[in-house]
Amino acid sequence: MKYSDEVAKAKGSGVPIVALETTILSHGMPYPQNLETARDVERIVRDAGGVPATIAVLKGEIQVGLDAKQLERVAFEPMLKLGRADLAYALAKGADGATTVAATAHCAAIAGIRVFATGGIGGVHRGVESTMDISGDLDTLASTPIAVVCAGAKAILDLPKTLEALETRGIPVVGFRTSELPAFWSRSSELPLSLRAESTQEIAAMIDAQETLGLRSAIVVANPISPDDEIPAQTLQVQIDAAIAEASAARISGKALTPWLLDRLFTLTEGRTLRANVALVRSNARLAAEIALSLRDRASSARADARRNTPPQP
Repeated sequence: MKYSDEVAKAKGSGVPIVALETTILSHGMPYPQNLETARDVERIVRDAGGVPATIAVLKGEIQVGLDAKQLERVAFEPMLKLGRADLAYALAKGADGATTVAATAHCAAIAGIRVFATGGIGGVHRGVESTMDISGDLDTLASTPIAVVCAGAKAILDLPKTLEALETRGIPVVGFRTSELPAFWSRSSELPLSLRAESTQEIAAMIDAQETLGLRSAIVVANPISPDDEIPAQTLQVQIDAAIAEASAARISGKALTPWLLDRLFTLTEGRTLRANVALVRSNARLAAEIALSLRDRASSARADARRNTPPQP
């Protein structure tokens, strides 16, 4: 594992760090919009007072934080799509790969990063009864202590089953100023959430409490896309159904399915899904940075309290 100079300096000085994935760049958006988005998201984290740690595997090494040339490389050159199960292979082969939610969460947790921003998490695919297609994100999040800020699960999934799978695995899903699970491009899936937070301070307190309790799962922070940027679910459902039917007819499955569906929906919606995707990633990065700052403030306050309560040495 190698740290960029910026991330290494932040780790040494206690500056809040936000992990960012790279599959969204290499497999989720076309060039050059992907590179523009990556640069913009990193700027948003910096403007909020944090440091972005964009994660990828380059020449068989896990890179935590990318310089300008490395970011261009991930956005432009062919990359393996790496889940957690693929990391050892990529390292052994000296390969280049973009990290999914699962792989990014795993690497970020090893690096001691507590907050991670992405677009949407993976989950249970439609037709799971016959395909058994369930994203590796779920099991990774069940065993990885990190806060994942997202716009819910991707709307191409079976959202009721995904929410049930999260609950079964003991992964708390807390809505940020919402009591419904966001549906990625849409603000609501009409699936109720039992946990809700109104501030980043509440979320930071929950992250600390999770650690104190020794709970090893992630916390999913569900942040709805803004009303101005969303595509209403009822508008989008027809295109999603059509894209899934086409994928099934073409026998597209596994790791290739999600990128194919995202690309097809870009065409069917005349680019609206990409614009919404960019907007929600920006929003999630901003919220993740604010949560990371709230965690830092809680730690500073705890240290100050400890000093006040420590009796003077004779």
